Amino acid sequence: QNVKDRMKREEDIEDVDTSAEDDQRRLVFETDKAKAALSGVSTADIAQTMRMALDGITSTVLQVPGEVDPLWIDLRIDRSIRSAVNDLEELYVRGREGQLVQIGALGKFKEELENQTIYHKNLRRLVYVFGEVAGRPPADAIIDMQIDRLPDGTKAEAAANPRPASARTWLSPGAGIPWSMPVGYTVTWSGEGEWQITLDVFRDLGLAFAAAQVLIFVLLMFQTGSRLLPLVMMLAIPLTLIGIMPGFWLLNVITNKTVGGYPDPVFLTATAMIGMIALSGIVIRNSVVLIDFIHHGQAEGLPLREAIIRSVAVRTRPIILTAGTTLLGNWVITLDPIFSGLAWAIIFGILASTIFTLLVIPVVYWLLYGGKETEAASPSQSEK
Repeated sequence: QNVKDRMKREEDIEDVDTSAEDDQRRLVFETDKAKAALSGVSTADIAQTMRMALDGITSTVLQVPGEVDPLWIDLRIDRSIRSAVNDLEELYVRGREGQLVQIGALGKFKEELENQTIYHKNLRRLVYVFGEVAGRPPADAIIDMQIDRLPDGTKAEAAANPRPASARTWLSPGAGIPWSMPVGYTVTWSGEGEWQITLDVFRDLGLAFAAAQVLIFVLLMFQTGSRLLPLVMMLAIPLTLIGIMPGFWLLNVITNKTVGGYPDPVFLTATAMIGMIALSGIVIRNSVVLIDFIHHGQAEGLPLREAIIRSVAVRTRPIILTAGTTLLGNWVITLDPIFSGLAWAIIFGILASTIFTLLVIPVVYWLLYGGKETEAASPSQSEK
């Protein structure tokens, strides 16, 4: 109940509910053994009569022509009668000597609370608390609620003026709504629902992203015969983040609108992570082409500086045209509600990576290998 109340007070969290059941009452008929014995009625007779009145009893089967399955005929008291205790007490039960005795004269109905369902996990009792986040990243809401939690057993006082979500940042989280749990209780925010699935998906995609980088490095290492040159080529991969992260922020600034009273932002979803993995193989092509042209220029006898300048000058237009076709191809996917994150990640990532690759890769290559060429040229100049 404490977690439920705190989630209800958190901004943009709706439909908060728990797996705990409300108190359900049931009626239990307690037989007066002495009165039942004097009337010649057993407890089994009373139970059978009550079962017939409430659940019904199958009396016969109706064979309908043309029907494959038989139609069972059940006898049951009308709902209006079996829903009232006074009417149930007026039901008659037949004694052993054939006399009819009202059930109300043989005992009384007692009201009790129905046993609730108890959920267990790892031999511990637990209760699930559910909530739907509308217009906010779930991580933001969870962090804000965790920041506001006081030590267990602490008495929490209601906050007069909680901070709105717009005033919170990653450096200053929390809504200022203190809450606490009794000693001995554990709150696990991941749960087993959508948030846990999100964490698992991002974890698996992160491992897949790392594995893709390793495989790309190994492939380039065997192709170039160097351990340093593949790292220069792979600089285009982190450059995609320069476009993806600010790109999603700019997209929300421009296109974010209110739907049903709630914000409708575009999140960096799991499909966007898939787009980042796909970009690893797309953007590195530009680095490979640039460095390959530099090597061709050196093979033709050009100085390293001239080879770098010619490589960028010759390959800029094809690289930009290739990036443009990729952007246009993914533009259609932005209209899909599920895979739009993938398309936006590719668009923002390849746009920034293409621009920065034409600048960063040649500069880094010159910083690494330009000095060697200068040192090789210096002895020949001294001999002259």
